[in-house]
Amino acid sequence: MSQNIVLTTGIYDLIKEHLRRKKATAAEEEVLKEQLKNAKQVFRKDLPADVVSVNTIVTVKDLDTNEEEIYKFVAPAKAKARNQTLSIVGQMGLALVGYTVGAKIDWPLEGDNFKKMEILSVENLN
Repeated sequence: MSQNIVLTTGIYDLIKEHLRRKKATAAEEEVLKEQLKNAKQVFRKDLPADVVSVNTIVTVKDLDTNEEEIYKFVAPAKAKARNQTLSIVGQMGLALVGYTVGAKIDWPLEGDNFKKMEILSVENLN
């Protein structure tokens, strides 16, 4: 995770609040704090199209299994299982937010395990 992430100010604040409320695991918190230190904050209108953020559909390849998964990220209040949408501050949203197409990510899971992923595509819902 050597690549710096790009976040809108709103998403940056959401992640900070998520951490403040102690909703992340200790391993996630460590990674997120480091990412936020180096994150580039931009206005929504200046966010590059290939950055994972709110209202994006992201195709990810699991580098251990070579399986592809598709995630649709929305604001926390709009996330609904029946709509197959996930909160941008849910575990997978936090793992991918701010990264661009081609980024390879190691995200902490339970215990000492990490999920290794690569972002294949990002599509905006707007």
